[in-house]
Amino acid sequence: MRHVDVLIIGGGPAGISAAIWCKRLGIDCLLLEEQSQLGGQLFNIFNEIIDYPGMRTKNGIEMQREMVKHFVEMDCLYEVNTKVLFIDERSKTVKVKKQAKEQEICYTYLILATGSSQRKLGVPGEQQMIDRGEVYSASADGERLKGKTVAIIGGGDRAFEGAHLLSSKAREVYLIHRSTRFKAREQYVERIISNPCIKVMTDTEVTAIHGDRHVTSIDLESKNKEYKNKEYKNKEYKNKEYKNLLVDAVLIRLGVAPNVDLIKGKVATAQNGLIVTDDVHQSSNPFIYAIGDSCTTPLFSSISSSAGQGAIVAKQLSSMLNI
Repeated sequence: MRHVDVLIIGGGPAGISAAIWCKRLGIDCLLLEEQSQLGGQLFNIFNEIIDYPGMRTKNGIEMQREMVKHFVEMDCLYEVNTKVLFIDERSKTVKVKKQAKEQEICYTYLILATGSSQRKLGVPGEQQMIDRGEVYSASADGERLKGKTVAIIGGGDRAFEGAHLLSSKAREVYLIHRSTRFKAREQYVERIISNPCIKVMTDTEVTAIHGDRHVTSIDLESKNKEYKNKEYKNKEYKNKEYKNLLVDAVLIRLGVAPNVDLIKGKVATAQNGLIVTDDVHQSSNPFIYAIGDSCTTPLFSSISSSAGQGAIVAKQLSSMLNI
């Protein structure tokens, strides 16, 4: 059975940073990534990145190239296309599958850098839409959605920003939210509420997505016929009681959920699903650490914080391994 001092699961910015620091500190380390390339959610960032110190890139893919270049130049050990099937925290082993072949890896310390995934509606037709590749970015796919009728589902910053970006491209934009309270910043809400090109539908839930070859419509269940908000008491936005709304595309913006299925019941997690860690990112299991979006509240999540957490854990484990 293969053994490493530090095993990292996840090849996004947090995992890459942890591996680079482990290499620098002389720690025997291996990083596992399920996808064919390192980078994690960097591939989903299409706008310019201007807030990472010392590196300004036009999008996440460009930053991914720079990070992976550094990673490879440091001669860090890693395996891609490797799916983790099971973590046995008692024997400190991980079962993985690569090219239909299963094997076990034994670790002294485990770092979970598994990131997060977009939350889903969980309604009929949603997975079929995703499987067809009908997943859009408001910043990157404006031309693809030009002249289309678009539904954006959610009430946070990303939903509102997407609605704003597409309002100048799409024929119609519907912003659909299940309540009358938004998590988006006030300036975003005010801008969308006052935009005549965007139809805001509150107290409304999507119950199904239709279309065989592409999205054609969505089913809606509405509680109210109109939207009123005390902060915008002079505004009224009529919600026609659509049972079925004709749309060409659906953008689901419900926030993210941590990828913690592998570790559920093995370490303490908070009500929101995040792994509970201390100031050096140790979990309730002294041999398991968590970094990045698996343990960070979305409000404070960033590429910078993920990279910093990777450094903290590597330094902590260096001191532990050298005791």
